[in-house]
Amino acid sequence: MKKEIGIAVLGLGWMGQAHSRSVLRIPSLFPERSFEPRLVVCADTEAERRDRAVNDFGFERAVEDWSEAIASDDVDAVWITAPNMMHIPMVEAACAAGKAVFCEKPIGGKPEQTVAAYKSAEAAGVKTGVGYNYLWAPLVMHTRNLIASGELGEITHYRGRFVSMYGSDELGLLSWRFLMDQAGYGVTSDILSHCVSLAQYLVGDISEVVSMKKTTIPMRPLPTGASSHYGRGKPEDKKGEVENEDFASVLCTFENGATGSFEVSRTLVGPESQNAFEVFGTKGSISWNLEKMNELEYYQLTDSKNSGYTTIYGGDRFPFHGAFVPGQANAIGFEDIVAIEDYSFLEALATGGTFSPSFREAVDVVSVQEAVIKSWESRTWEPVIDLAKG
Repeated sequence: MKKEIGIAVLGLGWMGQAHSRSVLRIPSLFPERSFEPRLVVCADTEAERRDRAVNDFGFERAVEDWSEAIASDDVDAVWITAPNMMHIPMVEAACAAGKAVFCEKPIGGKPEQTVAAYKSAEAAGVKTGVGYNYLWAPLVMHTRNLIASGELGEITHYRGRFVSMYGSDELGLLSWRFLMDQAGYGVTSDILSHCVSLAQYLVGDISEVVSMKKTTIPMRPLPTGASSHYGRGKPEDKKGEVENEDFASVLCTFENGATGSFEVSRTLVGPESQNAFEVFGTKGSISWNLEKMNELEYYQLTDSKNSGYTTIYGGDRFPFHGAFVPGQANAIGFEDIVAIEDYSFLEALATGGTFSPSFREAVDVVSVQEAVIKSWESRTWEPVIDLAKG
């Protein structure tokens, strides 16, 4: 008999909707699961979203107060998909109530907040997960398996980047993402965290970093009450100051001796969602880009005159891919990897298994971010110190 798991979702924005849809899809995608998911309650401050939660997503009820959702006796697990600076009180309340917690990254907006969330969960003994979604792409998992098998030889260098255009418009509104008290840090919390999580997943821990940053668009139009999150102002609108960084670059050393680099920006024009990595080894190399998430470029060192990169297409021979579409080179999308992520977390809850990335791995990521931030001040190399031990 499958274990029923009652779910609360806090915030029905983009990621709240993505996770809610994934829960609805899980029974049809994974018939051999050990659980039955149940969308019990959604919390959101907007009445329209609460109506959608019930009428379109099938939640049993919707409430305005997130604490009411957490306290519900029929809730076993809480998904936190609210803005960054709301994460910590929600996490602490869910842990105190003994509920399993899945929180979208980076868990808070500053490293010390992620650490606080981790310690709260450890003290309560609850299972946790963090939304480093891209680790669940089937070809990313295949890359990890290739590296672990020795196919690439000794890893010598890693290059990661996440370059997005979501903040490239100078008339893009001064939303919460650009404010320190609502988002925390800028691209280092928002998208460098994805780069670092991928690097740690594929290559291992990072021991030291040196970094630079820049706020390339320092002023943005102030939003009005009716503005959308990604709304656009007018040149004559009153403007406010952007409080966090638009761009950061990092050089690093991995504990295994490999070198690495990261580059992240929300204001460069051209790459629209280029979350990408290249892994270089003594026997070959491999690269992946979210914009073409169903393709890997693989180079294998040979004596052949016909050497060069080979394209590996996604397909049902790779982990989880066949749950969505059979055959080879039939593509899956972003919300499919969210479904894989949510299924894996719920399966761990039902069976008592382990789940990674958990809040512990989230601390590993912000330990690197903390060293990056220190490097901005010192303008030199900084060691990565495990913040979980502080």
